[in-house]
Amino acid sequence: MGFRGTIAVVGLALVAAAAWGLYAPEAADRVSSGLGAVAHRYHEQLWGGARQPAAGSSQGQPKAAGAPAPSGVAPIVVSVTAAARTDFPIVLESLGQVQPYNTVLVRARVDGEIVKIAFKEGQPVQAGDLLAQIDPRPFQAALDQAVAKKAQDEATLANAKLDLTRYATLAKQNFATQQQLDTQNALVNQLTATIAADAAAIDATSVQLGYTAIRAPITGRAGFRLIDEGNLVNAGQQTGIVSIAQLQPIAVIFSEPQDYVDRINQELKSGAPEVIVLNADGGTIATGRLTISDNQVDPATGTIRLKAEFENRDNALWPGLAVTTHLRLGVMKDVVVVPADTVQHGSKGLFVYVVGDDNRAAVRPVKVARQNASTAVIAEGLAVGDRVVTTGAFLLQPGALVAVDTASGS
Repeated sequence: MGFRGTIAVVGLALVAAAAWGLYAPEAADRVSSGLGAVAHRYHEQLWGGARQPAAGSSQGQPKAAGAPAPSGVAPIVVSVTAAARTDFPIVLESLGQVQPYNTVLVRARVDGEIVKIAFKEGQPVQAGDLLAQIDPRPFQAALDQAVAKKAQDEATLANAKLDLTRYATLAKQNFATQQQLDTQNALVNQLTATIAADAAAIDATSVQLGYTAIRAPITGRAGFRLIDEGNLVNAGQQTGIVSIAQLQPIAVIFSEPQDYVDRINQELKSGAPEVIVLNADGGTIATGRLTISDNQVDPATGTIRLKAEFENRDNALWPGLAVTTHLRLGVMKDVVVVPADTVQHGSKGLFVYVVGDDNRAAVRPVKVARQNASTAVIAEGLAVGDRVVTTGAFLLQPGALVAVDTASGS
């Protein structure tokens, strides 16, 4: 290494020493007090006086959990709300499905050719409206034949009655035997029965003729057409003409846990409990009443099926729609409540953070009796007026100094 190399190494050593002195001015103190003062001044300018704590100093030791915060630590800003006493409605939330109150698959009841489709797909129909027409001519001919047969038998009966009257007169004068009289009387009775059978045949053919006009059995909304004009139908086929669903009123089927069976049955005895249907955003779609509970609990799921009825005048509920149901089963009177999001889950159970008069946070174990999306009923652990932390709890430790954010409306 030459002279220049030696000079370069010495220069690098001096630069490194100066940099170390600026980072750790205590090392410069051991070399020279004057050099240490310079190092401290530049260190303060570069790092704002932030110095590494010396080994074994009290600053390097961890603070014990729950110990009061040093006087120089800023308080944690939180929002609080006071535990209140009020009435809490008991609401069971579940998933349900909308079903038509009645559904009818309209089928042909006589054989024949479809000559007319009289409804529009997807449109409302009233009970008795014409849906389709089967060719009525064969049935009209059968009816005319039955009517003619009855007229013929009535004429024969009239003649037989006249003969019976003659035989009765001749028998009194001994010009006719009793056997002849009895035979004629039996003939009259036979013809009378024949006319009764003719009348029944007329009624039967009239009914068959009436079945050629396929009419809506209920009021509802028609679905897709299942058959077209010109097709042959018969009374035994499973394919129908159209399906009609009754939408007003309409039903919602849902399930609740078996633990509430007794409570639900008690509410049904005293009146129909209120059921609210919500959409995916939590908005109310319709309000109805519980009408039916199933006659058994499903052992596979441990739930009981329920049916609620809704007027559905605005057709907000549609068959097959999946909805959220809220079944109201009375009210819990005069209970302590807090916002549901204030209740935390810990290794030892549920707890909340409360703020004392000294503005320090404390953990308070609680027992929750009931809870919904917004409110929790506290059975044990809180009293009315206790200040419960609503926001900022994730920053807290037991004993932490807090500052209540009054601007949040707490």
